[in-house]
Amino acid sequence: MNAATAQPPTAEVGRIDVDPVNAAARRPSYAKRAKIFPRAVAGRYRTVKWVALAAILGLYYLLPWLRWDRGPNAADQAVLIDFPGRRFYFFFIEIWPQEVYYITGLLILAALTLFLVTSVAGRVWCGYACPQTVWTDLFMWVERCIEGDRNARIRLDRAPWTGRKLVKRAAKHAAWLLIAVGTGGAWVFYFADAPSLAADLARFDAPLVSYLFIGLLTLTTYLLAGHAREQVCTFMCPWPRIQGAMLDEHSMLVTYRWRRGEPRGSHKRGQSWAGRGDCVDCNTCVAVCPMGIDIRDGNQLECINCALCVDACNHVMDRVGRPRGLIAYDTLTGLADPSGEGRAGWRRLRLLRPRTVLYAASIGLVGAVMLATLLTRGDTATTVLRDRNPLFVQLSDGSFRNGYTVKIQNKRHEARRFRILAEGLPGAVLSTVGGDTGDIAVEPDRLRMLRVYVAAPLAATPGPVTDFEIVAADLATGERYAHATTFRRPE
Repeated sequence: MNAATAQPPTAEVGRIDVDPVNAAARRPSYAKRAKIFPRAVAGRYRTVKWVALAAILGLYYLLPWLRWDRGPNAADQAVLIDFPGRRFYFFFIEIWPQEVYYITGLLILAALTLFLVTSVAGRVWCGYACPQTVWTDLFMWVERCIEGDRNARIRLDRAPWTGRKLVKRAAKHAAWLLIAVGTGGAWVFYFADAPSLAADLARFDAPLVSYLFIGLLTLTTYLLAGHAREQVCTFMCPWPRIQGAMLDEHSMLVTYRWRRGEPRGSHKRGQSWAGRGDCVDCNTCVAVCPMGIDIRDGNQLECINCALCVDACNHVMDRVGRPRGLIAYDTLTGLADPSGEGRAGWRRLRLLRPRTVLYAASIGLVGAVMLATLLTRGDTATTVLRDRNPLFVQLSDGSFRNGYTVKIQNKRHEARRFRILAEGLPGAVLSTVGGDTGDIAVEPDRLRMLRVYVAAPLAATPGPVTDFEIVAADLATGERYAHATTFRRPE
C-alpha cells in the first residue's frame, strides 16, 4: 500500500506535516512515554463502540452461566472446556480430544475472517472488538467517572498528593481491581461448572489452580488495561505489522482529507473561508484519540481505526458551519481523487477485489468442510492398535496369536453393550484380558479400552500377513463398527 499517493508532495502544509514518511523520519528512535488523557466524545462511532463493548463483555461474563440440556449423563453448561472429562462442549456440539481438528478449523476460520475484515475495513477489529480495546475502554470509563474528563485528569495528575487526590486514586484502582478480579473469575468458569465453582471459590474450597489463574488474569488485566494501554497495541501486539500485508488502496481507513482541510488555522466567526481549509487546528481529534496520535499526519501504525476522531471533528464542523466528513472512513484511492471529497467514503468501497474474493472463498471452503464433517460424524467409533512387540506368539496347539488394543468410543449419553468379532479370519478365536468378548459394557459418553487377543490356525492365514476386520457390534441395535487391521505369522 503506497500511502504517499494520497498525500501532497510537499513536506509541510500549514503547520502540520502530512507526509507520513517525513513525519516518521523526524520521530526519535526512543522517547519516554507521554501519558495520554483521552477526552470523552459522543457520536455515531462512539455509540457503536459502546454497543460492541456491552455485547462483548456481556457475552464474556454471562456465557458460562447459560445452561444446555444434553441428557441425564452429560454436563449441562452451554460452553464448557472439561479437562478432566476430556471434552469441549459448545451448545449442541461436543468435541472429543480425537476431534481437535475442529478447533484447528475454527482458528483458521477466525484468521481468514479477520484477514477479510481487515482488507475491507482496516483495523476495525482493533478499534471495536479486540479484548485490549474493550477492557481499556471500560477502565477509561471508570477513570472518567471517578476523576473527571481530560482536563480534570490532567490537573489531578499534576497536582501534589492531597487527601482528595489519594481518595480518587484509591477509588479508581480499587474499581479497576474489582473488574480485573471479575475478568479472571469469569475465565475459570469456562473450565468447570460455573455455579459449583463459584460456591467453592466463596468457601475457599476450590482447586488451587483456579485461584492461581484468577490471580494471573487479575494482574494482567489490571496492568494491560489500566497502565500499558496503547503501549500494548503499539509495541506488544504483532497485528499492526501484519495488517500491512492485507491492506491496499481500496481498504477503508480513518483518514484526514487534507485537500479539503489545508491550509489549516484558527477561524473566527464571520471570517471568510476563501483561500483556506476547513481544519481550524483545534486539535480535538488528537485530544480524543486513545492512542495519542494526530490523524492529520496520515496513516500510522498506531491508529486502531476506532473513528473517535471522526465524531470529534464532526462536532467541530457543526459548530463552525462546515460540512461533516473532514475526517472520515475513506480509501486511499478516494483520498487521492479531488472530485470525491464530498462523497461518503463507504460509497467508493470496492468489495469485489482479488484478495477479498480469495479470503471469502477460503472461508466458504473451510466452513463447508467443517460443516460436512460435523454433520456426517458418527456417535460411535472404534480404534485398533496391533502389538508390535512381539508381532505374534505361537501357541501349544500350533496356532498363532496376535495382540491388539481396541478402543470403543461411545459418544451417546446412555450406556451400551458390544460384542467383539473378527471378520475375514476363518476359525479365529477372540479373548480379552479379564472379560468376555461377547458382552463389553461401555459407559455413556466414555471410551473403553480393551486388550484383545486373536488366535488363528495356520490354515486360516494364506500368507504371513492377512487382512481382516475387528468389529464392535451393538447388542441392542445390531449396529456394527468395523476397523481394518492385519494378522501376522512367520513365513
